[in-house]
Amino acid sequence: MKDQLFPDNSHSLVKKYLSKTLYDKLKNRKTTSGYTLNHAIRSGIINPDSDIGIYAGDAESYETFSELFNPIINDYHTFTQGKHHTRDLACSDLPALDPENKYIISTRIRVARNIDGFPFTTFISADQRYQVEQLILKVTNNLPKNLQGDYFRFKDILKSKTNSLKSNSFPKRGDRFQEAAGVTRDFPDSRGVFLANNQKFMIWINEEDHLRIISMEPGSDLSGVFNRLSKAISILEKSLKFSFSKKYGFLTACPSNIGISMRASVHIKLPMLNKQKKALYKTVEQNKLQIRGTSGEKSNIENAIFDISNKQRLGINENDCLAILSKGIKEIIMLEQKTQV
Repeated sequence: MKDQLFPDNSHSLVKKYLSKTLYDKLKNRKTTSGYTLNHAIRSGIINPDSDIGIYAGDAESYETFSELFNPIINDYHTFTQGKHHTRDLACSDLPALDPENKYIISTRIRVARNIDGFPFTTFISADQRYQVEQLILKVTNNLPKNLQGDYFRFKDILKSKTNSLKSNSFPKRGDRFQEAAGVTRDFPDSRGVFLANNQKFMIWINEEDHLRIISMEPGSDLSGVFNRLSKAISILEKSLKFSFSKKYGFLTACPSNIGISMRASVHIKLPMLNKQKKALYKTVEQNKLQIRGTSGEKSNIENAIFDISNKQRLGINENDCLAILSKGIKEIIMLEQKTQV
């Protein structure tokens, strides 16, 4: 069955772990919302270059299809069964990574969240998506002054002829992996961006998950960016209950984002290491970090500007994640200073 489902050139984790026996065992199961195994693996079948190839349709998916999700999660996150997720959103007090602003251009931290009781974006109905949007917008009305802002609907962004609404910080329509998973259905309805007036905080609504909560600013003040995010999350959690598992932490549409579901990153200019990428990638790997292109995942490195972030999201808490990123970036900056070409 596996060979019939997946192309020969597929190397996804779902292909690796979905045997014919397991497929037959799971194929007739459904979550309460009606999500099936065939829904879950559709993106991996259509896109042979998928790394994981499976999406959850709701929080229940992780239990209903646990025989498949568990080994995939263990493999991707190197997570040992029997462990439990821990949280630590207490305010951080790390020193600035690059106080003279010689290397780090900006710092950005985002977390993904889904509202409990609703299907994820992969399987949500148009009416439910609208309900999610309205619930989130109601909460944004109660944000403190330093987080207050305006909501920009995707429909308006797409129609706008001004560059101010087409910022690179705003999400675009989902990629082909998300499209095959069902994330982009009914686009751009009930989707948008809440952007704070100070441009340092935003919430993407109904992108890959119900919420992508983002804190960012120029420079290298990692703690400042995190503390703003932490305060915003605590306010949101007073009114919104998020999908959460004691074992896997915050649950997301893509299993790569479960756990703290946090990606803390810096945009950093490394002209010397751009010519010595082997040394850079070795240091990144040793510090459990990852590199993305200048404009994000699967983009190119432009003008020697790298996007470097934490790699681990499961089996680690938020403050430990920040400490690992801080240590790694400091080592990378020192390596940049020492590198001769």
